[in-house]
Amino acid sequence: MADALEDVFGFQLLQIGIWGENGRFFEAARTQRRAVLAAARDGRADLCCKTSQLAIAADSVDAVLLPHTLEFEPDPHAVLREVQRILVSEGHLLILGFSAGGTWALRHRSSEEGFPPGLVQLISERRARDWLALLGFEVTAAKRYLFRLPFPPRQAANLSSSGWMESSGLLPANAYLLKARKRVYALTPVRPKWRERRPVVGGLVEPTTRVRS
Repeated sequence: MADALEDVFGFQLLQIGIWGENGRFFEAARTQRRAVLAAARDGRADLCCKTSQLAIAADSVDAVLLPHTLEFEPDPHAVLREVQRILVSEGHLLILGFSAGGTWALRHRSSEEGFPPGLVQLISERRARDWLALLGFEVTAAKRYLFRLPFPPRQAANLSSSGWMESSGLLPANAYLLKARKRVYALTPVRPKWRERRPVVGGLVEPTTRVRS
């Protein structure tokens, strides 16, 4: 995450959704201000509102971070549309998501309450890229990570084979990071092409079949 935030400057970085330790993603942030927004009241959030209807002015945020936020939302595309609205031109968007083909995805599909608990749906990297393209975003960087089994660190440490498997490189990446920018292209007006006049011969309009010579 630190590498992804190296060139993210501006006034405001907004994290939508709570994930992990408080302020974990802000350690490498270079914006002047940082804030966390959540849909439900939480002591770690600075703002509280519906994520699909953000109470934030359009074109007012320099960067938005979505740490697995889309996967916990019933309408993730609506959240992305709101993000596109509040971001300034050339603003940054960072998305963290779980891969659809990893071991974490297998545990999610086999769990009644989802994994991690509360996860509504998995959004593949390809699907996320398609959504971004439709909203006018350009993906500038991508990274895959989380090469470990879907168990808490203490529980995984008690499994005799887990440490060997995680260090052997045999496990697939279970998560991805997409970094994109909001592109706004200026429209060039097209001048109307006037109907060409008939050629003039000797100062007179060239006769047609309807005009007798």
